[in-house]
Amino acid sequence: MTLAELVAHATNKGLFLSISDYIAFCSRNLEFTETGLQARIVSQNESHYHFFQYQQDGSYNITRPLNASLMYDAQTFTDAAGKFTLLLEQLKDGEQPSEALRQTVIRTIYTIQQSIGAALDALPAGMSNQARKVNGDLFERFIRLLIVSLDVDCVSGTMQVPVKDSNGTELFKASYQHDLLVSKDTELKVIGSVKTSSKDRIDKVFMDKFLYNRLTDTALPHIAIFLNDVQRKKTKRENKYGINATFLPGHFKAYTIKLNPLDGVYYCDIRPNMIEDALLAQHIKTIDHFFYSDLWELLNRQGQNLKEVVIEKKENGVEEGMG
Repeated sequence: MTLAELVAHATNKGLFLSISDYIAFCSRNLEFTETGLQARIVSQNESHYHFFQYQQDGSYNITRPLNASLMYDAQTFTDAAGKFTLLLEQLKDGEQPSEALRQTVIRTIYTIQQSIGAALDALPAGMSNQARKVNGDLFERFIRLLIVSLDVDCVSGTMQVPVKDSNGTELFKASYQHDLLVSKDTELKVIGSVKTSSKDRIDKVFMDKFLYNRLTDTALPHIAIFLNDVQRKKTKRENKYGINATFLPGHFKAYTIKLNPLDGVYYCDIRPNMIEDALLAQHIKTIDHFFYSDLWELLNRQGQNLKEVVIEKKENGVEEGMG
């Protein structure tokens, strides 16, 4: 595929309706990057991050930072995608996949989503906000598709939650929109947020849990799934690029200690301080933990009766693209 065809594909959300759709696009994108780039730029401050620079067909745009230690190339992705598909089947059947495949989970999800993001980076600068919205929507859908593939009920939508007084009388309904609403049998089990980055969003995730559980008098688990927390920065040296971290550890710690901890925070591209800092490491994990164990543990907790809430699904089949 040409770059123009890849970009047109990435901007049409109606073409990403199954896990196989995501895998197929990633394969085509990785094949293009083997020979279709102007340059690969190494980050000045963290050399395992690389940037793709497109040729004239991509207006010489430079992509978001891509973690080379997580990003598969075209050849290795084909093998990894096959293993990943079989791993999902194992989880669906109640089997425990090999511990050796944990990195395959992280790297496959990361490579697929970053292939979409990198393709969108070839759009003209004036379309960057729309590109971010499409990228975020496709990541949310991808995570939902992965959960649903495990025979777990998961939708995105708006909840109408009854707020009652001390006597149990309903006063009004509060409306909440969430990326993940995970249920089992007759109970809502998990509320989740799925974002490509925690930048400008981490406060809301903590507040959503606090307000929801206060208003409903429940202890319903709230989780957050992020792709990464790095962005491109231009250094003082001409035409040299590095990365900035967008994660705010102080905010995360303050909300965890003084408000309420989340019931799971997961990353594909986890930052070093999330591993080295004892408090952060206690609450933040790589995304393989969610699929290997935490999802199943959360499903076994007591949930909220679905009769108590009204869920209006966000999407119903094919969504429109950017235009």
